[in-house]
Amino acid sequence: MTATQQTASDVALVRRPKRLRALWLLVVIAVLVALMAASVMIGSREVSWADVVAALGGSADGFNEAAVAKRIPRTLLAVIAGAALAVSGAVMQGVTRNPLADPGILGINMGASLAVVTGIAFFGLAAASTFIWIAIAGAAATAAFVYVVGSLGRGGATPLKLALAGAATSAALASFISAIVLPRGDIAGSVRSWQIGGVGGGTFANIEQVLPFLIVGFAICLLAARSLNALALGDELAAGLGERVAIARGASALGAVILCGAATAVTGPIGFVGLVVPHACRLIVGVDHRWLVPFSAIVGAALLTAADVLGRIVARPAEIDVGIITALVGAPFFIYIVRRQKVREL
Repeated sequence: MTATQQTASDVALVRRPKRLRALWLLVVIAVLVALMAASVMIGSREVSWADVVAALGGSADGFNEAAVAKRIPRTLLAVIAGAALAVSGAVMQGVTRNPLADPGILGINMGASLAVVTGIAFFGLAAASTFIWIAIAGAAATAAFVYVVGSLGRGGATPLKLALAGAATSAALASFISAIVLPRGDIAGSVRSWQIGGVGGGTFANIEQVLPFLIVGFAICLLAARSLNALALGDELAAGLGERVAIARGASALGAVILCGAATAVTGPIGFVGLVVPHACRLIVGVDHRWLVPFSAIVGAALLTAADVLGRIVARPAEIDVGIITALVGAPFFIYIVRRQKVREL
């Protein structure tokens, strides 16, 4: 593809008709609702719609109603975590102008995980609310470290250097986690299960604790959408348009880190959602972050819910955690993006 063709393609993406965007919005919302219904009804025990209605009405007399009551918070957790990870990835890609940016690829998930594991092993942390704060701190520290390392040398923070810095950092942090967990048989089982990434342990209590953080993160990212559009033009042009580049980049990154850290605290590190979803959404609504951010939230929620349902179907009566399903889907997509876009900047 020539530079002229690429420019024409980018312009076409920006100029998606609002009517078409509105139609796609209705489609993705309908898909999400259908997947949520499937998530409540499908599992090791099949339930009917009548069982779902009875459970929603407060009945818990039978096994089917009890199964529904267990799946409802699990489904809600998949929705909010998928939305958070997808929006985090979209904002990270906008902040760094890196098509490979993703909380998992940049090592930010692993930074949050290391912080939580350290807190459990050495400080006896047990409350989910404490996990959230320490996970956000770990995610923020890792994001700053990767960006600094990726900015060293000639050319600054290029997409390839950021991806390599993130991969190296992620591998190092994973080694640190193993070094902490292996001698601690008392926490090894639970930590290893949490590290895979899943929503099976979702409860209303966990959702209530993490929801305020996610609301703050979503609000920051939505407010930063217009600034991300300016940053996409380059720092010099954005400054010329009156944008405070450093403040815009810092605020956007803060929102992404809060979303990533809070989601990781309750689900464990789930990769590739933040990579796959923003690229898919750009094909639908273009590159305007005012549309891209909310679309990414809905599609991310649908993707993680679908992954959870698929994990229950393919290994029935056992289950496969969503972290494994998203990795199976996301790894080939990552290779495709690298080969197709040659790791060019957004």
